Amino acid sequence: MADKKAKLTVDGLDEALELPVYEGTVGPDVIDVRSLVAKGKFTYDPGFVSTASCESKITYIDGGAGILLHRGYPIEQLAENSDFLETSYLLLHGELPTQEEKDKFVNTITHHTMVHEQLAQFFKGFRRDAHPMAVMIGVVGALSAFYHDSLDINDARHREIAAHRLIAKMPTLAAMVYKYNIGQPFMYPRNDLGYSENFLHMMFNTPCEEKEVNPVLARAMDKIFLLHADHEQNASTSTVRMAGSTGANPYACIASGIAALWGPAHGGANEAVLRMLDEIGDETQIDKYLAKAKDKNDPFRLMGFGHRVYKSYDPRATVMKKTCDEVLAELGLEDDPQLKMAMKLEKIALEDEYFKSRGLYPNVDFYSGIILKAIGIPTELFTVIFATGRTPGWIAHWNEMLANDYRIARPRQLYTGYAKRDYPKK
Repeated sequence: MADKKAKLTVDGLDEALELPVYEGTVGPDVIDVRSLVAKGKFTYDPGFVSTASCESKITYIDGGAGILLHRGYPIEQLAENSDFLETSYLLLHGELPTQEEKDKFVNTITHHTMVHEQLAQFFKGFRRDAHPMAVMIGVVGALSAFYHDSLDINDARHREIAAHRLIAKMPTLAAMVYKYNIGQPFMYPRNDLGYSENFLHMMFNTPCEEKEVNPVLARAMDKIFLLHADHEQNASTSTVRMAGSTGANPYACIASGIAALWGPAHGGANEAVLRMLDEIGDETQIDKYLAKAKDKNDPFRLMGFGHRVYKSYDPRATVMKKTCDEVLAELGLEDDPQLKMAMKLEKIALEDEYFKSRGLYPNVDFYSGIILKAIGIPTELFTVIFATGRTPGWIAHWNEMLANDYRIARPRQLYTGYAKRDYPKK
């Protein structure tokens, strides 16, 4: 695997260090620096932006070329031909399912959507106005107290059961978080509905009135879940892996991922889009705010445009734009002032040379934020939706790590504090 070698010359060492260089299937070569510690040296890489923390076969991103592959399949093809549960199966198992395998998987997930009835009492410990992500972290972490029959992380079957339970119960919990916040009774999941359809049913129906879920909106939700299913070694996925490396149970690991996702620099991007639109106010202010966005001395930033990873176009955004147009047309919201302003902002930014030259194209968060608002989902719940969609990716990485040789994560540091000193005598 390491036919190539790199040589590192370090002042103070008698000879150059020879380091193995690994080649992945695609992507840049990786220099193995693990032997440095034996020489009393560490590498320094704040944020781990130049460090491969693991070997993985799940997802590949080429940010410069705007490529996102799940198990080798382009995200555009999966969004066009697959659905969220089939993509979840792909992430977990490495291959697309046969029809029989898919039917069995969908049936298993469908029949695990119910949560323990006693869990409903757990919600009463939270204030009604608690942030949905605070509640979500708590209830997901608490699942281990209800499903302790399959917590042996060294047992592949136990890991599979936990995976099924988490994927199945996340939309139920997300809807419960919303219902608790607004003071409405929880809605039970229905086994005759699809995954995303069931989520919207639990979100917006009540025991007094159950309406059929609009299929256009159900497909849009499924696209949102699918497009967020995995994104390589991002902050939350790395957090799940790090927690998992300690031997923590799967529910604790996923709760840790949700906590990392809560950060505004990670999962809060689509919330930031709506807050930005609120700040802009109306169409007459767009030119003013575009000028502010171009001024490097102005703190205003155009949220939902550009991406830390994608230096050209976010491949998920193309799919999400089409879905966004379908949802707005279905709901007759093309003339909604804020959504109309968002579409005008999109058009101007796509044509403006300043944004084009810097790769500041609309990303998936821009369109998903608009879609979720149009469907009627409150801004505070956006990151909960993100967590629901990202769950199969988190589990796939957690399971991949446990199924192979791994070590507990233990980063080192560049210490710049005091050297040893004596406590002052009194």
